Amino acid sequence: MWGSSPARRLPATRPRQNKDVALRFLRVNSKTDVPLKLAQLCRFAVRAALLAGALAVCASAVELKREAAAAFERYARQAESRIEAEIGRDNGFLFVSNPERRDRLRTGAILTESQIPRGELKVPSGLIHDWAGAVFLPDATLGQVLDLVQAYDLHREIYQPEVIGSRQLARDGDDFRVSLRLLKKKVLTVVLDTEHAVHYEQRTATSWWSRSRSTRIVEVQDPGTRSERQLPPDTGHGYMWRLNSYWTFQEMDGGTYVECEAISLTRDVPWGLRWLIEPIVRTLPRESLTNTLRATRNGVSRRRKK
Repeated sequence: MWGSSPARRLPATRPRQNKDVALRFLRVNSKTDVPLKLAQLCRFAVRAALLAGALAVCASAVELKREAAAAFERYARQAESRIEAEIGRDNGFLFVSNPERRDRLRTGAILTESQIPRGELKVPSGLIHDWAGAVFLPDATLGQVLDLVQAYDLHREIYQPEVIGSRQLARDGDDFRVSLRLLKKKVLTVVLDTEHAVHYEQRTATSWWSRSRSTRIVEVQDPGTRSERQLPPDTGHGYMWRLNSYWTFQEMDGGTYVECEAISLTRDVPWGLRWLIEPIVRTLPRESLTNTLRATRNGVSRRRKK
């Protein structure tokens, strides 16, 4: 709620000085449109106020509600059932099953699209994002791609600048437990310590798929300083509370297709500033997926050239 404060007396200034400043700003002469200048100044002030409000909202701490976490789990279960059915088809998964899209991928394009009609699904005090993407790695073998994505200790080098720390915590056959420190930078900079359970499975002689589920995500306060500390789980700015990703790797057409569907849960934004902040929140998952696919292609290419 807005409060009121006592009026303050402005410091005295010289009338002549004020007049000179005003004349210099408006540059009044026969060709000057004073009302236009004043309108431009007002628009600038309004934009500055809106930006300040948006920054204040983005910087405010929020807490994940149980209803939002439960909605994400329901959505993820339904999505996994669909994904497993698609993976079981002989004609591929997502983009690779479409010949026209395969042609575009072979030209070097990175394709992405939302699996939710409006880009995100509103849940209590949160937003579910579901983005899928694909990239083609020419001349790369399936083995080379798997070697790269499973080199979790090197992810901080392969997937920088979004991954700034990485470590394999455990491995049991095709099951991994990994730790990643992630950097999210959009208006504000947020660092997250995350842990993931990852499972790989061979589908055919030329294709594999994998499933990664976040098991812990916490925001880091004052990262890289002596006062660095982890905030309690499900608190902080809410840029990412949950993250599941589903991958397929298919060798064909003289290279390997890599596809990924990433489902994440983030904070919601207040209705009054939604038009301003929602595009920022909405672009983060898509940009992160695109950067990950591009980094995978670049990482395999660099390895092959060594």
